[in-house]
Amino acid sequence: MGAMMGWQMLWALILGFGLSAVVQATVSREKVAKLMPDGSPRSIAIASGLGAASSSCSYAAVAIARTLIRKGADFRAAMAFEFASTNLVFELGLSLIVLMGWRFAAAEFVGGPIMIVLLVVLLNFFFAKKLVDQARAQAERWLLGRVEGHAAMDMAATGDTWLARLRSPGAFTSVSHIFVMEWAAVLGDIVLGLVLSGCIAAWVPAAFWQRFFLVGHPALAHWWGPLAGPLVALVSFVCSVGNVPLAAVLWHQGLSFGGVIAFLFGDLIILPIVNIHRKYYGWRAALTLLVLFYAAMAAAALGVEWIFLALHLMPHAQGMSMAMNMDFRWDHTTVLNIVFLALAAVLLLRFFRSGGADMLRHMNEPMPEGGGPGMHHAAHHAGQHDHGAMD
Repeated sequence: MGAMMGWQMLWALILGFGLSAVVQATVSREKVAKLMPDGSPRSIAIASGLGAASSSCSYAAVAIARTLIRKGADFRAAMAFEFASTNLVFELGLSLIVLMGWRFAAAEFVGGPIMIVLLVVLLNFFFAKKLVDQARAQAERWLLGRVEGHAAMDMAATGDTWLARLRSPGAFTSVSHIFVMEWAAVLGDIVLGLVLSGCIAAWVPAAFWQRFFLVGHPALAHWWGPLAGPLVALVSFVCSVGNVPLAAVLWHQGLSFGGVIAFLFGDLIILPIVNIHRKYYGWRAALTLLVLFYAAMAAAALGVEWIFLALHLMPHAQGMSMAMNMDFRWDHTTVLNIVFLALAAVLLLRFFRSGGADMLRHMNEPMPEGGGPGMHHAAHHAGQHDHGAMD
């Protein structure tokens, strides 16, 4: 079942990562921190937009947010960047459409901005200035998280305008590098999500989930779902797009619509990321962020369920039966997979022919201020291929 779900969403993942790579190749991270100096609506909107155009890897999003904070970005804006980077990206929406239907994708993109607004409000009330100062001081210690090298490499093409960067000689190389690095960063989570989904669907009795999700008590399930969803995410150790197959299984097993959306939102409170927040900002800040993130995720998911209920857009659980019983066959999915696998092969070939293998070796190395091995390597290829701009 895990393999079949992976096959079903493969072309969407390749397309999503390709679109994301084009955006990242034409939007440099240089001086990004100056665009989010405070917690104003303008700064939060800019942070959200840049997050949506950034890496969909949760670990990379967290590492980039710390870099922005160290360079002077407002703490609230950096957290908005994290949320947008993991909830408003192309590949997530396409994967949801393919595996679960357009209503779930719409709910993700409606709920994402709501969740960011709620988070900023909660940070204003409960994340004191003293705690922000402590978090900034801890961030200056530059302790190692995950995919630090990938997060530090800004591989945007050069040019005065977006169109000029897109047409520049190094744009194709830049797109290929970002595309492969993004896959390398999230592939483990995608595989883990598919394996867990198959295991849960095959081995965990439906009666267990029905009791846990209070399926026999619809009124309570409506409220419990958004609270339970992030709790399942907390202990699943799966983040980014890897959440989608598991979300499909949970929906099929009886989790409410709001609960599924809350589960999808929950990739920033998985235990490994809580531990990275501890390293980056200290225990007090990490635990405070965990509570505030959870509250924003649950409240936003509940709000989305109310909105979709009022608009009569709630999906029916029966609609998942086709996706959950799919098998391999020659159809439009197979054709799309072949086409996009060929495109991925072209980008992969370009990646290795332009020195990308060295970048893969540096993607998990620490990036101290002033540069590190991966940063020097990226700068070298920036000069060689005219496509990189290191911050």
